[in-house]
Amino acid sequence: MEDDRVAILEAQLAQAKLIAEESDKKYEEVARKLVMMEQDLERAEERADQSDCKIVELEEELRVVGNNLKSLEVSEEKAMATRDHVEDKIHGLSQKLSQAEARAEFAERSVQKLQKEVDRLEDDLVAEREKSKLLQEEMEATLHDIQNM
Repeated sequence: MEDDRVAILEAQLAQAKLIAEESDKKYEEVARKLVMMEQDLERAEERADQSDCKIVELEEELRVVGNNLKSLEVSEEKAMATRDHVEDKIHGLSQKLSQAEARAEFAERSVQKLQKEVDRLEDDLVAEREKSKLLQEEMEATLHDIQNM
């Protein structure tokens, strides 16, 4: 009877070891994914920062164009000759500004999505660690039972 119980406990121990190994593999996978997500997050933040810088540059360019337009209006003859050119330039800069703002908004949404994913992965990691801890405790209890027999 004791041999049967020892055999059962050994089988349970082997199963617990397999579960622990699987948990370790899952933990490593989640940790790898977390590192990748953090890298993606950093790249997205860098793109968002670059977009912000471009917006500032474009706003400065727009201000410069506005000042140029005022000085061109002083001379109506020059203003009539170059007006279409300046308006096209302003329109192009406005489009670039709109595109830059759209990219910045997209980058912000991406950062938020990545943050949610990181949070989810962190929660998964905590859950896997808890499972691993429970399995460790169960293995220790089983070993303790085996030793007390």
